[in-house]
Amino acid sequence: MNALVIYESMWGNTRAVAEAVARGVGPGVRAIDVGDAPAILPRDVDLLVIGGPTHAFSMSRESTRQDAVQRGAPPGHEHGGIREWLDGQAPADHVDVATFDTRVAKVRKLPGSAAKSAAKSVRRHRLGRLVGSESFYVDDMEGPLLDGELDRARAWGAELARGHPEGRASAR
Repeated sequence: MNALVIYESMWGNTRAVAEAVARGVGPGVRAIDVGDAPAILPRDVDLLVIGGPTHAFSMSRESTRQDAVQRGAPPGHEHGGIREWLDGQAPADHVDVATFDTRVAKVRKLPGSAAKSAAKSVRRHRLGRLVGSESFYVDDMEGPLLDGELDRARAWGAELARGHPEGRASAR
């Protein structure tokens, strides 16, 4: 199995979760910033894990990313995130896809999240079979991640790998 973990992160929390998920999926699996991700999903990828921060109860948009930069997030992701990456993908029937997000813990009960929005986008673009969706929690917009979230992310990655027909993933 070849796995690819793609993330968008404004404050570093989603990146940390993506790296933990990648470690759980398998040795050598890397988490790749969406800005460095291949424009088109490579044909040999059979497990795609994609995640980003929840902005306004959904995946980020250019305007919400610009707002994050105005609030102190490092610049560099204002013009492209996982929403745009997913919009650029062609249908694929060979890949299992899991989505995740980071979101503020005090609004856990609110219905919208980047993971749910990304899952809808995966279905809409017919980008494979959705096999999981998860949220990981931060204390406030900038973080930090709540205690135990990185362990939970690593365990979720391992669960995704076990659920894949070929077991643990190889590096991509």
